[in-house]
Amino acid sequence: MNRFSYVRAESIDEAVREVVTDPTARFIAGGTNLIDLMKYNVERPERLIDITRLPLNEIEETDGGGLRVGALVTNDAAAHDPRIQARYPLLSSAIMAGASPQLRNAATTGGNLLQRTRCYYFYDSGTPCNKREPGTGCPASFGRNRIHAILGTSNHCIATHPSDMCVALAALEAVVHVAGPDGTRAISMADFHRLPGDTPEIDTNLRHGEMILAVELPPADFGTNYTYLKLRDRLSYAFALVSVAAALRIDGRTIAEARLALGGVAHKPWRDSEAENMLRGQAASAERFADVADYILRDAKAFDDNAFKIDLARRAIVTALSQAAAGTPQSQTDKRIQ
Repeated sequence: MNRFSYVRAESIDEAVREVVTDPTARFIAGGTNLIDLMKYNVERPERLIDITRLPLNEIEETDGGGLRVGALVTNDAAAHDPRIQARYPLLSSAIMAGASPQLRNAATTGGNLLQRTRCYYFYDSGTPCNKREPGTGCPASFGRNRIHAILGTSNHCIATHPSDMCVALAALEAVVHVAGPDGTRAISMADFHRLPGDTPEIDTNLRHGEMILAVELPPADFGTNYTYLKLRDRLSYAFALVSVAAALRIDGRTIAEARLALGGVAHKPWRDSEAENMLRGQAASAERFADVADYILRDAKAFDDNAFKIDLARRAIVTALSQAAAGTPQSQTDKRIQ
């Protein structure tokens, strides 16, 4: 780990100013990902700006009937908030599927959005990696790539985004509120994370110096027909090989509204609006769900070790939609697939 200086910000303006004036500076809150990256010499900030004293740790009602979750709200607090459990149980379930109780007590909402990939080569500073050092190559493309992406890849990077929370936020069409040197702005979850393209080192569309203030959850009606299904190598403390956040609004026997997002398969939470359109106005059936899965995975590309992910994702989509339609969400305590 490199040497660094430390400043505790007393205001949002001060925090932004400290980072804007020093290109090597980074915000730090829970630090559950950043500190690991510093220990591995992947991240080498020369200055850390502590934002833990800022007033960003509340969950508040919005005028439109949604919720605003502060950037410093811990994952545990968000998952167990009665309003989130009642109105956005998909989000609560996704959070509980991730990490461990100890990490959920420290990790924050803002930090969760900024998690970096767990690609083996990204974490190994002794190997090339376009995400860590642009222009050095992507050894995952021809090396060990069992956990890597099957959708939205490029010749420069096939890494996946690791967050469970972000998959649910994408399905719920959350909005990220940020502050920076040019003031505040809102970014939809669909636009917050990026596909690798030819700049895999850039994970998000945040501008230099911008800090996450909160995540806004719009009003939703997915309290009954939802599920977060996470498939992984072991039942706890493991990142998703494939995950599916599914939320439906069913009117009689017809799907009136559908939301679907995948994790573990791309550089960002993967959502396909056309696939959701295929569900609207249709009766819930395994055949329709299989058609939707095939459509989502129509451009999936496998590499040497991860071809199994395509079929795994197909079956996960069908199972998740079936669970959501039946109103039998996947339990995050008894993880046996229902």
